[in-house]
Amino acid sequence: MDDARLPGPQPDGATPRLGLAPDEIHLWCARHEEIRDPDLVAAYRRLLSPDERSRQGRFHFDRDRHRFLVTRAMVRTVLSHYAPIPPEQWEFASSPHGRPHIANADADADCAGLTFNVSHTDGLIVLAVARAMRLGVDAESVSERTGILDIAAGSFAPDEVADLQALPADLRQLRFFEYWTLKESYIKARGEGLSIPLDQFGFSLPGERGIVLSTDPRQADIASTWRFQQFRLSPVHLLAVCSDIAPACTTIRAVVPLCSEQVLELRPTRCSHWTDIR
Repeated sequence: MDDARLPGPQPDGATPRLGLAPDEIHLWCARHEEIRDPDLVAAYRRLLSPDERSRQGRFHFDRDRHRFLVTRAMVRTVLSHYAPIPPEQWEFASSPHGRPHIANADADADCAGLTFNVSHTDGLIVLAVARAMRLGVDAESVSERTGILDIAAGSFAPDEVADLQALPADLRQLRFFEYWTLKESYIKARGEGLSIPLDQFGFSLPGERGIVLSTDPRQADIASTWRFQQFRLSPVHLLAVCSDIAPACTTIRAVVPLCSEQVLELRPTRCSHWTDIR
């Protein structure tokens, strides 16, 4: 991690702009449970649309209401780094499979091709942003989970299940989540969610850092279309990102929306295209 920080909100209220080339991915990470300043929380709520405020109120538990609030504020403030639209003015719609996308009728050229995807897990929200790129991200807490072999047997491809069963017990937990995050990132990048059977595609993880996707012919999808990266964001957080373009650069930032942003110096732990990454 370096100490370089991007400037926060400007005195005139404008959000500082960031460049984003078509072969770049930007990942933004927030530890929502640590963001509890009452003034910040109130500012986040003012950014939400009436529908978002209503959705937030429908969560039963405070932790879920808070995570939703930080997530929506994060999406709005981060997207304003890439287009001259104030955070509170972003509009969104959802695909038939529930994936949100930008829906501003008056969006300018800076919004053209701008895409994003969100994932959250215990203690972490991740937002992926790119241009003219199909994109999916998944983050998971790799803390101990029981019954992983049973879960895999019901959801994973046969070769993935066999690999898990062959591993020593102390290595299965991480391998399970390596597969899980990759599978989730892939179906999210395709934009079809769980309508894609999880056992009709699979991954192998050659060596210490490789990722190889294979697909069932019933999927009519070309496996070589997709590129994957995995990052260990903390001792307990694993992230996978899938794209249909090999990114020349992936930048990761820790963010407290409306407060601070810090670039993290992290390299992928696994990657399907090492020669394309710098």
